[in-house]
Amino acid sequence: MKEKYDLLILGGGPGGYVAAIRAAQLGLRIALVEKEAVGGTCLHHGCIPSKSLIRSAEVLSLIQRSEAFGIKVGSISADFGMAIDRSERVIQKLHRGVLHLMKKHQIDLYSGRGKLISPDQIEVTATDETHVIRGTHTLIASGSRVQPLPNLKIDGRRIISSDEALRRRELPDSLVIVGGGAIGLEFAYIYSVYGVKVTIVEMAPTLLPTEDQEVSSLLARSFKRRGIGIRCGRRVKSLKGQEGHFTIETESPDGATEGIQAAMILVAVGRSPNVEGIGLEALGIQQENESRLIQVDEKMQTNVCNVYAIGDVSSRPTLAHGAMAQGVFVAESISGMDRVPLVLDDIPSAVYCQPQVASVGLTEASAREKGYAVKVAKFPFSANGKAIALGETEGFVKIISDEKKGDILGAHLIGSEATELIGEIVLAKTLEATPLELNRAIHPHPTLSEAVMEAGGAIYGEAIHF
Repeated sequence: MKEKYDLLILGGGPGGYVAAIRAAQLGLRIALVEKEAVGGTCLHHGCIPSKSLIRSAEVLSLIQRSEAFGIKVGSISADFGMAIDRSERVIQKLHRGVLHLMKKHQIDLYSGRGKLISPDQIEVTATDETHVIRGTHTLIASGSRVQPLPNLKIDGRRIISSDEALRRRELPDSLVIVGGGAIGLEFAYIYSVYGVKVTIVEMAPTLLPTEDQEVSSLLARSFKRRGIGIRCGRRVKSLKGQEGHFTIETESPDGATEGIQAAMILVAVGRSPNVEGIGLEALGIQQENESRLIQVDEKMQTNVCNVYAIGDVSSRPTLAHGAMAQGVFVAESISGMDRVPLVLDDIPSAVYCQPQVASVGLTEASAREKGYAVKVAKFPFSANGKAIALGETEGFVKIISDEKKGDILGAHLIGSEATELIGEIVLAKTLEATPLELNRAIHPHPTLSEAVMEAGGAIYGEAIHF
């Protein structure tokens, strides 16, 4: 039995390792249990490798249209395998950095499969040994895994998930992506730039169904211009193999069917929480019936004293950056700091295809459904000097505000660097600033950020350049 720690953390993804670092900064003794590699899905199988591949696709796309900038190039040779190699180098560099931080902050890292055997004990099973560690508090940050579909069994070769797509060096001639969320759209962009014929099949009526309708509609038009096929409001009914290609039969709600041929299928319909075999049932930790997510309150506490859960495994799941914020919140809370609970509406979402999509807060439709007196304004990138100079005029900044109080209820961006620009609006919303204050803040010229400033002014009819 090891010496007792202040905090045991099950899972070394972005939520878990960030919680460990923050807790160590506050003087706590930390044990982190991870069965694979510290950094989790985000670093090794998600955020980082996908953004590396997207960057390769962006460079290729820019070269393909270089003549518009007065640069003529000869024949272009794009090696997708080299893009995968670069992605692996990025992963390894960041992984080494995280391991350095573990050592720097004197965090004890236990490699193996962890299981809660009591509220203050985790059993760690490695290849050749099993031992138990004890702690005053326990944080479950075990993350999630790819969610399969019953009628599309992933074989890792011709029917793949994002895990395989991020390592696969060969390109198919055609691809059907099942799922029109962030993961599916990012891969659709990557593969289409590299010349693959891509079709997206999505059950919801629109791409990115949780985003603002105007954003989803513009993105669909942009993808269609890129040659990407879009089949929304359809589900996969059956699958047949035929001479090296599949025929995927899709069905709409009215029963109409359509067959789509493709050499490969990418299943991108979401993720499932890693809750099996980690001791939840024995401790009586409550889970939601259907999703099996661990039930937590606004302070990320479970129904069992001193046991917390964050990120994809919790009933308040968020993206990687949200899990990091939750990890910091738990670390500071158990250290005795008085923390205001996180506001889920203030956590942004980001999709890194081109054009990029980013948002925070309520959509226009949800704000109206909640009964707000809504004021809405948009500023197009086509009226922004920097966007025109960059040749990136597609998209807009849309701000939704409360007409009575002036609060920013939500913001929705689509266009170049939207995922960077959203941070300014997140800060404004967090500080309870108004669109007028966004507009009055002097922005450098020419920049894309001026579109945010102008959208703030447009709420009051004060946009200058549109």
